[in-house]
Amino acid sequence: MIMHVLEKLDLDALDVLFIENVGNLVCPTLFDLGEDARVALWSVTEGEDKPVKYPQIFQGAALTILSKTDLAPVSEFKRAGALEHLRQIAPHTEILELSSQSGAGLEAWYRWIEAQLQTKRVRKLH
Repeated sequence: MIMHVLEKLDLDALDVLFIENVGNLVCPTLFDLGEDARVALWSVTEGEDKPVKYPQIFQGAALTILSKTDLAPVSEFKRAGALEHLRQIAPHTEILELSSQSGAGLEAWYRWIEAQLQTKRVRKLH
């Protein structure tokens, strides 16, 4: 499905292409999509156990975004335990904590994307 879409896009005109899996946290780990970086998106409303339940998605992620952090108190999300689970499963993954409501962490997310673009541009030059 992705190849069919890529054939219709002018890839030279794009700086970033996001491919989002909206199904589950298992299937995307089974396929190499040719991505430069895999990002796992994990919401506090999903609970602390996601890295334990779906280790492959986090093990393959260069970055894990913990989103909706503003909802942690009302969802009884236990941050310390969650991050401990993540570090046990994927010690290499970078972690960004975001709140779209307050904007916390968004600048770091933008900088991360920009750093990926810079790295990719350098690779293209060599």
